[in-house]
Amino acid sequence: MKTASRRDPEKNRERILGAALEEFSRHGLGGARVDSIASRAGANKRMLYYYFGNKDALFLAVLEASYARIRSAERALDLEHLEPRAALQRLVAFTWDYFLAHPEFMTLLNSENLHKGRHVARSGRVRELHSPLAGMLRRILKRGERQGLFRRGVDPVQLYISIAGEGYFYLSNRYTLSRIFGRDLMTKSALATRARHNKRMILNALRK
Repeated sequence: MKTASRRDPEKNRERILGAALEEFSRHGLGGARVDSIASRAGANKRMLYYYFGNKDALFLAVLEASYARIRSAERALDLEHLEPRAALQRLVAFTWDYFLAHPEFMTLLNSENLHKGRHVARSGRVRELHSPLAGMLRRILKRGERQGLFRRGVDPVQLYISIAGEGYFYLSNRYTLSRIFGRDLMTKSALATRARHNKRMILNALRK
């Protein structure tokens, strides 16, 4: 059974991707080692290179899979069937909760930004994943405009950057900010306060 599993290309890829996600999120692209990824996956380097080509291509595959997961989870929210304000409140809450539940996603983004986005720049898949998101936000904003809820002219891409930024900056800088301001930003109370703050900031910014 174990041998049959190792002959399944899709399972092999998924096993390698899972091991690579763990290694890259722990050490970044620069510090990750192919030997460690192969060992975690119960594979050998030759198999890894066969499926992904090289370390950079594997890192891009991990990025693409990670973006696909968050975009898929956003689609499952079914935001376009909600009242515009409720839709955006749900998206803000989801984004915050996702970052909290998936710190490895933020670590991957940090690593890719250190490399100036050079892997994402080569990926048509990442751009395709984000196009429906921008379109969905545009339609929600237009509905909100027609109902007199939102001001006109809000760029959906800028809106999403703000939604993500509200949580991303807080969490990625939690250690320095906690020390600078003398408060633990990761207590249950602090996280709940931040979640409420994020919703108010985004909804107030859109208010007509």
